[in-house]
Formats: sequence, C-alpha cells, structure tokens
Amino acid sequence: MIGTCAALAGCGSNARPGATGRAPTLSAPVEVSIPIPAAAPPARRVAPAQLIATIDTLARNFEGKFGIAIRAVDEGWTVASPGARTRLPQQSVSKLWVAMTLLDLRDQGKARLDDPIVVRPEDLTLFHQPIAMLVKGDGYHTTVGELLTRALTHSDNTANDRLLTYVGGPAAVRAMIERKQLGDIRFGPGERLLQSKTAGLVWNQSMATGNGFEVARSRLSPEARAAALDAYVSDPPDGAAPLAIADAISRLARGELFTETSTRILLDTMGASVTGRARLRAALPGGWQIAHKTGTGQDLGGRNAGFNDVGLLTAPDGRRYAIAVMIGDSRRPIRERQQLIQSVAAAVASYAGTAAR
Repeated sequence: MIGTCAALAGCGSNARPGATGRAPTLSAPVEVSIPIPAAAPPARRVAPAQLIATIDTLARNFEGKFGIAIRAVDEGWTVASPGARTRLPQQSVSKLWVAMTLLDLRDQGKARLDDPIVVRPEDLTLFHQPIAMLVKGDGYHTTVGELLTRALTHSDNTANDRLLTYVGGPAAVRAMIERKQLGDIRFGPGERLLQSKTAGLVWNQSMATGNGFEVARSRLSPEARAAALDAYVSDPPDGAAPLAIADAISRLARGELFTETSTRILLDTMGASVTGRARLRAALPGGWQIAHKTGTGQDLGGRNAGFNDVGLLTAPDGRRYAIAVMIGDSRRPIRERQQLIQSVAAAVASYAGTAAR
C-alpha cells in the first residue's frame, strides 16, 4: 500500500505545506488528477422497516451514551438511533479528517504523497505509535504517503500527528471540514494535548517515551481523573455526530469530496486497515468489502470514553452502506461493545442479502 500511495502522488507544486526533510527528487513521475463530475445523490427512499426495528432494538438494549447511523449510499435512505445526532468522542476516527485534509491539498496541487518527511524524537506522541521504534538519530526519513498508510491502517498516533503538522495543524483540518460542509464534526488539538487533558494532565514531552504518560497518570487521584473524564465526555473537543460521519463517508464514496484518484487512495487505504478485527469487519459475510477507521478512548475503572468503528461496507452486488457506530461513554464490558458494533454490521448485511433476492 505504501508503494501504491507513492505511485499515485499528486500534482507537483513548490508550495507544499510544512514539507520537511530531504529535497524531493525532481525526476519523480508526476501524475495529474483530473476532477470527475460527482455522482448525484440518490433519490431519498423510505428506509427498510425491518432494519429500523433491528437498530431500535439494539439501541434499547445497550447501556451507555452512543449513536448509530447508516446511510445507503446508492439507495438513498438513512437509519439512525436517537443518539446519532449527539457529539460523541471520535478518538482515532478523527484521523480520517487529517487524511482528507492531506488529499484535499493534493487535489489542489499543494501536497504530494511522495514528499519526503522526517519524524523526529520531538514528534513522538503516546499510546499506539509503532513508528517510534524507527525514530533514531536524526529521525526517521520517510514519505507523506507512508505516514498516511501508517496512520489509517495501524492507527499510529505519531504518524498521524506528524501528518497533522504537515497539512497545517488543527486549524487547517477544521477549515477543510467547514469548506467541504461535513456537518457536526469537531477536530481536537492533536493526540498529545487531547489525551493528556482527558486524563487530567498537562502534556510534557517526557511522557512520549517509555511508559511516561502512564506513570504520570497513575499519580493522579481517582477523583481528578474522574473529573477530567467527565469534562471530556460532556463536551468532547473531538466530538462528532455519527450521522455527520456516515454522511461524510457516503459523500466520499459517491466522489463528491475529492478527485477520482484521491478518493481511491483514501478508500483503498481504509480498506487495508488491520485494526478493529472484532468490530464491523467481524460480522460481514463472505464477499463483502470494508473500508473503515476505528477509534478507542481511555478507560477509567470499568468505564470507557470512546469505542468506535465507522466505514463503508460494500455488498457482493456492489451496493454500499456508510456506517458509524460510536460508543461515547459506557461501563459495558468490551465484548458487549464489540457485539453492538458487530450487530449493526450484521443487520445491514442481512437486509442487503434479503433485498438482493
């Protein structure tokens, strides 16, 4: 996938945001993305009654703060639970908006996926960052395309935050969300500041190595941690409505947001994700395809703030469904959270199988 992304690098330009590292190779092939007319949204149809009933049952039987949204990309209907319009913590789902900002810049000729970029020790973040083992000496020299792949397929926090600085920081991502009219979607301050505040800490770069963050967090009183988590859940700076996310993915699938090549790059990279094997993917029958992004927040005792999976499900007959299942605050065991997400995917697959007959 990394090689594919580099091969599909976008229009050349001298004005590249935050380019860092060695100078690009001038003889690198240049591929021009030609915008194609976006497909017209399908006519709105009445959502299938059985699917509505199934989602209603799932919502009634799950305890916590959550939302479920399903948009039929090609059929035009929507099914949503009562919490689908509530801003819920995205956690790593927000990596999608960094990726979209990058591809939007690519379409404008302001970024290339084969641009060289360096990840230095001061770029390290926390939690899941497998790229950290490669950051030695003067840093890890790589490409923008590889960071995109690492961020989306392995949910690497450092890869994503380095991409975030490359595209212009949180303000650039928020501007893209507004410009593309993606709806009720917030973008937070970046992984380090978001997670440290959620835990009740003030970020210090020493927390990025070893288990520095975990040690600092363990020194807080349970009351301080609970208060910080309450504040985060009540008004998450990275909050988004599941319905807005499902709509954004539906528009992405229809080619309304980016050029054809950039759309393919994003969906193909999401399709190569290795995270969340016990979430949406686990319930799909043979022949289905999925392009998705997971997100998982911090735990405090038996409480979790952010357990999500959002993506595009494609049936064997080609019909597509944009799904967002987001659990923003729950004390249910992880297995029950996984089962809720799986049950939504299973319900969609069951409807599609019946409708195809």
